[in-house]
Amino acid sequence: MSTQIPLRDLAHARSGDKGNRSNLSVFAYDPAHYDVLRQQLTPELLKEKFGGVLRGPITRYELPNLHGLNFVMDQALEGGVNESLNLDGHGKSWSAMVLGLEIIMEKTTD
Repeated sequence: MSTQIPLRDLAHARSGDKGNRSNLSVFAYDPAHYDVLRQQLTPELLKEKFGGVLRGPITRYELPNLHGLNFVMDQALEGGVNESLNLDGHGKSWSAMVLGLEIIMEKTTD
């Protein structure tokens, strides 16, 4: 049996920017949850959920020793801080938005 929980219950995140590129890192609180993140948190999922804003390619880097994933998202800031009228031209809200995604967890029976 499985249940959906917010990613924020399993991980924390940091994000930043450089021009029109945003960088997002997500780290599992518990190393045991790293494989769940690795399997479900994909560039394809980010495109599916945020495709209206993520207009360029997304590259994912795995950081197994840190139990984390790093995403480099091109064309993610509507031109970047100097060109965009977006309230978050720096990409800081990517952390909160991604941590709101639902992750499927398998329930264990005791």
